[in-house]
Amino acid sequence: MFERIMVPTDGSEYAAKAEDLAIELAGRLGSVVVAVHVIDEKLIYPFDVLEDEGKEILAAVQRKGREAGVQVDEVLVFGSPAHDMKKISEKTGADLVVIASHGRSGFEKLLMGSVAETTLKTVEVPVLLVK
Repeated sequence: MFERIMVPTDGSEYAAKAEDLAIELAGRLGSVVVAVHVIDEKLIYPFDVLEDEGKEILAAVQRKGREAGVQVDEVLVFGSPAHDMKKISEKTGADLVVIASHGRSGFEKLLMGSVAETTLKTVEVPVLLVK
């Protein structure tokens, strides 16, 4: 039914719950997880720092997948977390998106909420929202 399960992640505890659920579902269904981290083009941090952080976040999802016997493909992109999910889901061939309802904290939590909301509105495949 679901062959490619996309899970956007920002490394937060909320995203970790979504990662865990995506991996569990993939294990049960024989699916591949596509872990996605978007480096926000609006952030003013040095790109190398943000890229390294993104690679670490995706490596953590990769480890979880390996422990569960689930294949995890990694996608690290530079763009808009809120507006690029539709395009990313299409490019990766995702047929389910598992996304956290919130992100890190403070402004980031508000931002992730808008990412989840925009994803729900724009992505053309089923979306599982994780609280």
